[in-house]
Amino acid sequence: MKNYKIAVIKGDGIGPEIINEAIKVLEVVAKKFSFTLTFENYLMGGIAYDLTKNPLPDETIEGCLGADAILFGAIGGDKWDNLPRELRPESGLLRLRKSLEVFANFRPTKVYDELLESSPLKKEIIKGVDILVVRELIGGIYFGTPKGREKNRAYNTMVYSVDEIKRIAHIAFEAAQKRNKKLCSVDKANVLDVSQLWREVVNEVAQEYPEVHLSHMYVDNAAMQLIKDPRAFDVILTENLFGDILSDEASMISGSIGLLPSASIGGKSAIYEPIHGSAPDIAGLGIANPIATIASASMMLRYSLQQEKAADCVDYAIQATLKEGYRTKDIASFGAKKICNTQELGSIIAQKILD
Repeated sequence: MKNYKIAVIKGDGIGPEIINEAIKVLEVVAKKFSFTLTFENYLMGGIAYDLTKNPLPDETIEGCLGADAILFGAIGGDKWDNLPRELRPESGLLRLRKSLEVFANFRPTKVYDELLESSPLKKEIIKGVDILVVRELIGGIYFGTPKGREKNRAYNTMVYSVDEIKRIAHIAFEAAQKRNKKLCSVDKANVLDVSQLWREVVNEVAQEYPEVHLSHMYVDNAAMQLIKDPRAFDVILTENLFGDILSDEASMISGSIGLLPSASIGGKSAIYEPIHGSAPDIAGLGIANPIATIASASMMLRYSLQQEKAADCVDYAIQATLKEGYRTKDIASFGAKKICNTQELGSIIAQKILD
């Protein structure tokens, strides 16, 4: 029987609550499809700072490097906002991404028919939306040098090499081949030299994927078109800063940030996490929506463990749960037949896997 080692980082705020429900679902689906999972817990974020004075202990990096995948909850909160930047929880996450060399971030946005009314956009615009944003994660302006702050000015550098662009482009084209074979590369090539290089390299890589239709779009236009006609997009490829902004914009099309997962892949291991934050204001109340974390676990099954049937089963269980009207508080206004707490919703999804 195949066994997989999963590093678990529960983190801060609602992180432990939502991770517990994802593990519950994973244990059920592993048993159904005859494989095993070994979970090892590690510290990162505010809780790691409180216990070790380091938001990312060396032990966590080592454990993640030795794992088949990392399941991650959420980190941060007001409690740690006044720490020096290098000691804040978010700095730990950036260092983990760098240490694992996870250069590709997958952010899917899928609109469930059962929750069409929850979106701020009209349902006729969003029905059937299924978008994957592929964001370069460890390059660009967030990591470029030189950077700094002086008394009367501050500066950052956006920089990409040909090799960095090629590797993320290959990941995006491969994803598009498995979907609807459409890829839109987003840049600002009319203004930025780095975007001109980005576009040239993406065009070069496209020659290896003749079945995929490639288009290019400036980032400002892409932001507009995501609202005007989101169904026109299948896979969106873009660099770090633009991807950070566009993936958050795309996430709101679904109506609830509590529904959406993410995967950071391409390096020595992979990190799977919900896109929402630690929500310390609701931590411990049992009202957090675990669906994004459970969907992240599904992505882990699919991309790192190659357990496609198990991933499909989890996705089906989520959709069946929503279809039957089970909701957490954040989406209770939209077709709720029963309002559930965090543990109840996780248990219902787990039961759907067995049905």
